[in-house]
Amino acid sequence: MDNSLLEMTPFGLYCPIANVFVDPWRPVDKALITHAHADHSRWGMKSYLAHHHSREVMKLRLGADISLQTVNYKEKLSINGVSISFHPAGHIPGSSQIRLEHKGKIAVVSGDYKLEADGLSEPFEPVKCHEFVSECTFGLPIYRWEPQKIVFGQINAWWQENASKKRNSILFAYSLGKAQRVINHLDSSIGEIFAHGAIWNTNQALLANKVQVIDVPKVSQETPKSRFQGAMIIAPPSAMGTPWLKRFAPFRTAVCSGWMNVRGARRRRAVDRGFVLSDHADWDGLITAIKATAAEKVYLTHGNTAVFSKYLEEIEGIKAVEIETLFQGENSNLEDN
Repeated sequence: MDNSLLEMTPFGLYCPIANVFVDPWRPVDKALITHAHADHSRWGMKSYLAHHHSREVMKLRLGADISLQTVNYKEKLSINGVSISFHPAGHIPGSSQIRLEHKGKIAVVSGDYKLEADGLSEPFEPVKCHEFVSECTFGLPIYRWEPQKIVFGQINAWWQENASKKRNSILFAYSLGKAQRVINHLDSSIGEIFAHGAIWNTNQALLANKVQVIDVPKVSQETPKSRFQGAMIIAPPSAMGTPWLKRFAPFRTAVCSGWMNVRGARRRRAVDRGFVLSDHADWDGLITAIKATAAEKVYLTHGNTAVFSKYLEEIEGIKAVEIETLFQGENSNLEDN
């Protein structure tokens, strides 16, 4: 990353002028965090700086005693002469693009992002810059998402069919971001909605930060089985195939993930249904976002970096560089992050 405000180190992306790291994967003194998913927000930093809506989730996941400062979007801080601000990424609540400016040069680290407004996260806003660090989790032309209104229509129709046959519906979705997005768009007239404990705990943390999440009951040992009849249960992917599911029999299962766009993905996960719903930008979204920044150089992390960098250079005429990180994006193994 020659002549850049940023450099790649064994600890992650580093801004030497400000002496800060962005989403470091090893312990450092000062970490700027794009969002609270586990591959970007890791334990062990001396101090953290993140958006306000990440506060309670980070404390839930990393410990209540972490040294954490939070800011609002577009609020400016200065560290060693570097102006730093957080801007909406649209990925999950609190997700941010981090803008760093020094002597007229601007770099933006996008973290993970999506362009479609989901009704939960602050919508993505492009930030003009000279250098842009972009994910490309779904950086292949086969990944093109339908509007979420269509997908949620499919989910509610699936739930309605199951309920009419006295079956319970279990939908697997990431505990942070995806689960809350799904809950907010379910048709509660069909039946009751319940959350796995991990999702319920995340909901409470987000509600404490005034994020507009619908507060649904937690599945517990005390919940009468009769209440589950025709219900929708939202669970993390880690609950797949576990004994925890037995209490909901008879049931049907489904997964919400961008990977459901790939033929055979549903069968490999041994679920009854797959819904293509991602909190990451698709192929067109990536291109649109990158062009909107007017960046002279783009650094690509995790995903289909080789194909996407070739497209940017040969078709769009944008200088693109692949960099290796430990970020996972939307993990194809559907691990909860």
